[in-house]
Amino acid sequence: MYAVIEVKWHQYIVKKWDTIVVDKIEWNKWDKINIKEVLLAFDDKWEKVIVWSPYIQKAKVSAELLETKKWKKIGVLKFKRKNRYQRRIWFRPCETVLEIKKIEIDG
Repeated sequence: MYAVIEVKWHQYIVKKWDTIVVDKIEWNKWDKINIKEVLLAFDDKWEKVIVWSPYIQKAKVSAELLETKKWKKIGVLKFKRKNRYQRRIWFRPCETVLEIKKIEIDG
């Protein structure tokens, strides 16, 4: 069983025991998270497909928070043309690693 979930305004296709990397979530390590924003659910051969608008009712995906870490450094260049103004900003965004434990679809 596969599911398309929405976490922090991003969509991910997941199945059981998948590991996904999302934007930072303010939870403690090894906490259980229930994601109720399930957009689509389908099986391996696309024989059973469940779609609802916008989310499937009574559906949830259980996940476990593995770790929160920083990603690699990203450089952003901002400039104004004709003024000879340039500024480079470096930052490291935080990310959270989730492991999908269970996909429950009622309906």
